[in-house]
This record gives sequence, structure tokens and C-alpha cells, in this order.
Amino acid sequence: MASPPQPILEIADFIADPVEAADFPKTILRFRNDRAAAEIGLEGLGDEDWVRHFGRFEPLPGNLPQPLALRYHGHQFRVYNPEIGDGRGFLFAQLQDRAGRWLDLGTKGSGQTPYSRFGDGRLTLKGGVREILATEMLQALGVDTSRTFSLIETGEELQRGDEPSPTRSSVLVRLSHGHIRIGSFQRLAYLRSDEELKRLTDYSLRTYFGSASADPIELLRHVVEGTARLAGSYMAAGFVHGVLNSDNINITAESFDYGPWRFAPTFDPAFTAAYFDHAGLYSFGRQAEAIQWDVVQLAGSLRVIAEVDAMIAELDRFPALYREALIERFLWRLGVQPRGEAEDIALVQAIEQGLVGSGAGIDRFFFDWAGGDRRGDSPADYGAEAFAAFRERIAPYRPSRAFDHPYWSAEPCSMHIEEVEAIWARIADADDWSALHAKIDRVRAMGAALA
Repeated sequence: MASPPQPILEIADFIADPVEAADFPKTILRFRNDRAAAEIGLEGLGDEDWVRHFGRFEPLPGNLPQPLALRYHGHQFRVYNPEIGDGRGFLFAQLQDRAGRWLDLGTKGSGQTPYSRFGDGRLTLKGGVREILATEMLQALGVDTSRTFSLIETGEELQRGDEPSPTRSSVLVRLSHGHIRIGSFQRLAYLRSDEELKRLTDYSLRTYFGSASADPIELLRHVVEGTARLAGSYMAAGFVHGVLNSDNINITAESFDYGPWRFAPTFDPAFTAAYFDHAGLYSFGRQAEAIQWDVVQLAGSLRVIAEVDAMIAELDRFPALYREALIERFLWRLGVQPRGEAEDIALVQAIEQGLVGSGAGIDRFFFDWAGGDRRGDSPADYGAEAFAAFRERIAPYRPSRAFDHPYWSAEPCSMHIEEVEAIWARIADADDWSALHAKIDRVRAMGAALA
């Protein structure tokens, strides 16, 4: 049976430009995500074919005949930039999963495009390794994230100002539920392309939300709801994305594009991931504010085709939806059953109070109190005054899952910067990939224990 046509082709005339992949000196397969590949029927590819498609970018049979670099604008640290787009990546293929949902295979480091400006279009191998670690950890912690699908070393020596150079190069492929960004809509609004704005809205609702409606209010509703969930899940995961610009927010609210990310070791609202975020705009505690601000920019882009009062009503839902998501994700990670909104929000506030006041580790806390009862001989002092309210609040809560997985008899899994740097050091110094693969196994075990 022939595959259905890829939906992006119906809007490619105004959303993308055909491009060519770089011709790399080498293609050394370093990581293939067969778990993700199984979702779209590609797990059976041999390594040679895998490299042919995801290192040399020979089109998949019956798929896009040529890669497409997507066009978009965006606010970068609240400054509007109309000169961006896919500068070192492209959309390579669209495939359906077993449920018939369309997923994208997009690249990072695949070469220059019309939007590269002064960049070389490449990705460092360290950047690729870091993205593997980020996506695996986030998926295990229940965050809706892109998956790192493939990482291939490409044999070039890259010059970078933020790491020792020359450094090794790579090309990464990610599996995502779409690459349409808030910035995609901003570009059309900036160009006053009202008809194309309507076409993109219609496409987005049909392709990503299964809706026959072309109503921009419905699209905004989906984005408000999804991004509120995303913001809540970041907080429960202790994750700091680092660059929450409007071109980095997908309309499907799927987290993606990992540059200077960090997992916060403690619940410090001022903790930042990007060394260049001097004002703390995207700090740990301000991520919900940043994401909401980006969603407001989407509404601003839709104002020429949507009723303003209706959009304001949708935007006003964000704080309450975020609070609901925060409660749901904290209780999920803790592994306890909800008891009602008032009790649950009081518990979450007590958790935050305890973590902030004591400086206890986020990962350590959720491990030690999994199911609502303290476990093991943890070094953390949960008898401290900072945790007094938590100890009182947690008493009536009951477990929401079994805790018989072997993960719970060991130590909590974390992904702090020291661990990431140690994994990379073994690759850089001795081409030793064993620590990376061991860490992936450990993270996936945690994911299974939390499932």
C-alpha cells in the first residue's frame, strides 16, 4: 500500500525552502534509538541503511523528495528577530505512528541553509551527546519531549567559542510531533500574509489536533493548554530549558531544541542554564512566565484572523491550567493519589517550601519520598524545620503505583552538569562511549519505574 502524501507538502510553498544536506567526510553511527524507530516502523533498518538515510540523507522511500528548511521569525530574549529560520537543520521526513499520528524527522547540524547567516550549519559532537541525555531524561520524567532518534559523527573539526576547539562534529536527527513554531505564525503576521496565516492555522488543527475546524481560537486553546502542561512538567522534573524564545516553542507544546539546558540540583528559582542569560529571564522559577509570554505572541500574530476578546479569554486560562499541571506532575512524580485541589496544592507548596528552605536535592527528595513514605537511609534531613509542613501534609496520602521495580532499591537517577561533563570527558579523551550507554540504561530504568 502506498504511503499517504506528507502533509507538509500542502503548505511547503510558503513555510519552507528545499535544501541540500552537507556532504560529510565521515559517517560514524554513534546512537540509534530503536525504541523510537519502532513507533514509525523503522526499527528494522540495518546500520548501513540507517547511515545512508540519517547521515547521507538519501530520501526514505515514498517520503519527502528533498529536505525542507522551515521559515520562521521569533522573539529572542524578548527582542524580535525577522532574520531566523532553520539555519542548521531541516525537515527530512514525515511518518505516521501506529495510531496514525504524523511525526516529523528533523535534523540538527545537517549543513547550511538560506537562514544560516554567518553560521556553519554544523553541530558539535558534544552538543549531540548532550541532546541525547536531555531527551532521554525528560522522557523518563514524563515531559512531552522530542526524542533523539540518531546521532552520527561526521569527521569535521569545528571551531567554537564556548568549548575547547577544534572539536568533533555530528549530525543529529530528532523525532517530533511537528516542527511548527509560534515563530512560524509570527513570520506570516509580520509579512501580513493573512491568507497563508489562515492556511497554516487550518493545517495545524487538522494535522496535529485532528480537528476539522479552521478556527484560530481553537488553535490558541490547544496551545494554551499544552504549554501550561509543559511549564508544569518542567518544574516537577527540575528542568531548565535555557532558551525559551518564541521560535523554540512548538504549537504542539512538545519540548525540543536543547542547547544550554540544565537540571537544577536544588529547587532554586533563580537557577539559570544559559551563561548568557544575565537577567535570569529564563531561570528555573520564571519558565511558566516565559512560556506564557510566548503564547501571548502567538495570539498577537492571530489577531488579524481571530476575535480579540475570545483570545484574551483563552490566554486568561493559562495560570489556572499551569497550577493544575503543577499539581498533577508533582503528584505523579511523587507517586501519590490526589486528594482534592485544596489539599493537593497545599502539598505542592509544602514540597517547594521544604526544598527551597533546606537546599535538599530535587531528585533525592522525590526518590526518598516515593509513594508518600520515606524510604531507605537517605542523608537528607527531612526532620528539618523547612519540611515541617510537608511532613504534616503528606501523612494522609496513599501510593498511586507499585514501588517494586529494582530502581527503587538503588540510588536516585539524576542528570546534573557534573555527570554530563564526565560522560563527555570519556568520549573526548578515550572515545569511550560506555558511560553514555550505561546512563541511558539507568535513565530508562527510572522511566520504567515511574510509568
